[in-house]
Amino acid sequence: MIDTILNHRSIRKFKSENPDKSLLSKILEAGTRASTTGNMQVYSIIVTTQPDIKEKLWEAHFKQGMVLQAPVILTFCADFNRFNQWCLQRNAEPGYDNFLSFITAAIDALLVAQNVCIAAEANGLGICYLGTTTYMADKFIEILNLPKGVVPVTTIALGYPDETPELTDRLPLEAVVHYETYKNYTSDDIDTLYKDKENLQSTKELLKINQKETLAQIFTDKRYTRKDNILFSQTLLETLKKQGFMNNI
Repeated sequence: MIDTILNHRSIRKFKSENPDKSLLSKILEAGTRASTTGNMQVYSIIVTTQPDIKEKLWEAHFKQGMVLQAPVILTFCADFNRFNQWCLQRNAEPGYDNFLSFITAAIDALLVAQNVCIAAEANGLGICYLGTTTYMADKFIEILNLPKGVVPVTTIALGYPDETPELTDRLPLEAVVHYETYKNYTSDDIDTLYKDKENLQSTKELLKINQKETLAQIFTDKRYTRKDNILFSQTLLETLKKQGFMNNI
């Protein structure tokens, strides 16, 4: 299983073959064995296979090709709707209309998503994580008919791989692991930890294409800009308010 994780690749080209329904069910069941706060399981998984709905998801996911190509699209949602209904039907007053409860449910959903990814890859399937889910959460709520108390937090495209891309580079372990307490980074640490990433041939090609001096500038000026971050933050906060997660008084 460790080898499966260490050999993870993001797959963006999929075969048309559909995963067996029993296998998919088993993978989803593996997802539900993830750790969860208080065993509340405050998440839901939307399984989308119908072409017409996938096309709407594709539009909202910035028209990323794998959304149309992958046989299965899984949208993982923070979901207090079901739990709230259960509480009310059992003469219990839920107090989960706040930001902390959203974070609780979002963590649950992400843990489930990672379990699903590992189970899928262990069974010969490929996955691609889509970070656009929170950017356009309001659109996915509309497309997937999500009620109040439910917010999409991540999406996974799933199917049989039609490519074997190279492993993506990662920072060395010492860049992300701290023992006992957090140890802040010196300028020399930063230089050392990012040296290999900055010297990759792919990085040099990106710098040439984007006409930038450093890889960091590609992230700040091209990929994840301040302007976009503020815009999508505003949209997400409004969405959380509409879905009932911003009662923080």
